[in-house]
Amino acid sequence: MISSKYDGIENVMAAAWVGLVGNTKVMAFIGKQAYTRKLVEKSGYYVVHIPVVAQMETVLYTGEHSYSEMSNKNDKIKFFYQEGFDLPLVEGCAGWLVCKVIPNAQNEQDHDLFMGEIVGAWSDDRVFRNGHWIFDEAPDELRTIHYIAGGQFYAIGKGTKFNHGPGKD
Repeated sequence: MISSKYDGIENVMAAAWVGLVGNTKVMAFIGKQAYTRKLVEKSGYYVVHIPVVAQMETVLYTGEHSYSEMSNKNDKIKFFYQEGFDLPLVEGCAGWLVCKVIPNAQNEQDHDLFMGEIVGAWSDDRVFRNGHWIFDEAPDELRTIHYIAGGQFYAIGKGTKFNHGPGKD
């Protein structure tokens, strides 16, 4: 999910595509029809949320309802704020990345792609600690989800470990 805020108006939307670009940058697809895009363009910031199994309904809800057509949409979403950032974060996620837009008008207009520099990051320490995901220790409802289509999600699975690389005995 992606959220933003401008001039007292906050919103969150389901994200169609988000990916890391190196260690400190995030690229997000934010379509022209999305109300959240207007907030991102005006504020210069967006938050990437990493939703979990317990939030499947929330993800679908934020994708099926537009703030421009339903101004009370966010009444069903529980937001919180981190000190130093006036941006809404959705409660219950595995993690949150606050991104400052790195302007690129051509990518934004031609491809709906917004590059952001990560300027703040937090995680639920039940699933991410000391720089590592620890899903095998976490309850199943805290596994991160990936939406496919038609109400179908995939949750991150059990971890496996490979103890050596090519050329090692």
